[in-house]
Amino acid sequence: MNLTLENVVKQVGAETHLYPMSLTLQPGLNVLLGPTLAGKTSLMRLMAGLDKPTKGRILVDGKDVTQVSVQKRSVAFVYQQFVNYPSFNVFENIASPLHLAGLSAQTIREKVMSVATLMHLEPMLKRLPNELSGGQQQRVAIARALVKEAGLLLFDEPLVNLDYKLREELRAEMREIFARRDAVVVYSTTEPFEALTLGGQVAVLSEGRLLQTGSALEVYHFPNSVRVGQVFSDPPINLLEGRLGAGRGHLLSGVEFVLPPHMAGLNGTYQLGVRANHVGVKRTHPEDLHLEMRLNLAELSGSETYLHSSLNTAGMPIHLVAQLPGIHTVELGRQISLFIDPQRFFAFDSSGSLVAAPQQSGSYLNTNSNPNSNSNSNHMGRSA
Repeated sequence: MNLTLENVVKQVGAETHLYPMSLTLQPGLNVLLGPTLAGKTSLMRLMAGLDKPTKGRILVDGKDVTQVSVQKRSVAFVYQQFVNYPSFNVFENIASPLHLAGLSAQTIREKVMSVATLMHLEPMLKRLPNELSGGQQQRVAIARALVKEAGLLLFDEPLVNLDYKLREELRAEMREIFARRDAVVVYSTTEPFEALTLGGQVAVLSEGRLLQTGSALEVYHFPNSVRVGQVFSDPPINLLEGRLGAGRGHLLSGVEFVLPPHMAGLNGTYQLGVRANHVGVKRTHPEDLHLEMRLNLAELSGSETYLHSSLNTAGMPIHLVAQLPGIHTVELGRQISLFIDPQRFFAFDSSGSLVAAPQQSGSYLNTNSNPNSNSNSNHMGRSA
């Protein structure tokens, strides 16, 4: 099954929820990444047939299904909430779409037991939803979607209401489940880490606009604009203004540095982006830039510490966030030394478009990535 959206637009009253966008999805995992109100749910509802586009067409295997209702499409939808029938036990919840399809009792039992085993639900088949944990309830909702064997599986931030440990556990399992299915799987998330962990193809959305598509690693390594870099970084990518020319760079803070190879030849004023995990408190390379900043906030998140700092210079404040492994006790308001390897800089021109990207970017290294390999394409297909 192939799903194609041709110049779809969604307006609700005077508001535009989705601006004109075209996108083709093939069997495999396709991730919609974007912040809240980016348009992810609106787009998925169009894909499912729950809503109709204001303009444009939706095609399945080349056939126009724009006006076809969801009941007549091969689609299954899993939401953020644990949507289960409270008076049905787990077996009955999973079996409900099969009963509607009119399958025999024996076929229903075989299919339910197969997917229950896949989702580790066999010991719970006689329980009611209110006797389950949040993670178990979401497993039931996912199992009910999988048992339909639909050509289009839609997952709208299905793990967002679970605690960290359950999210990690289910995310790993779902990646394996998706890899074994021939359906078009669409998974929406606000979390860059989740998009990278799941892999597959990714479409980055913001404020109802499709910004970039490609493999998850490709888009992560080569965000085609400042906005994509911000969306595909958590926290958002740090931005520093720099003047580049004659093989050297100058930051507004007065720091000067030799341009690394990937920025050699650039001349003019650029926004230099660096991800928080590439800002440190220790010098690791001789060419690291040294910035003296004021520490404003130390934010603990799991086993990591985020240091938020600022510097007022030339009438323009500089803000930097450093992501450090481990728990760090720091004194707010004091000066702190931060270090950046210029090899990690992205360079964006005055329009916000990417002009140079580092050869390697963080923990997710892909030495075969190519910034020119369909990074602006609106085609999403099976990952390798």
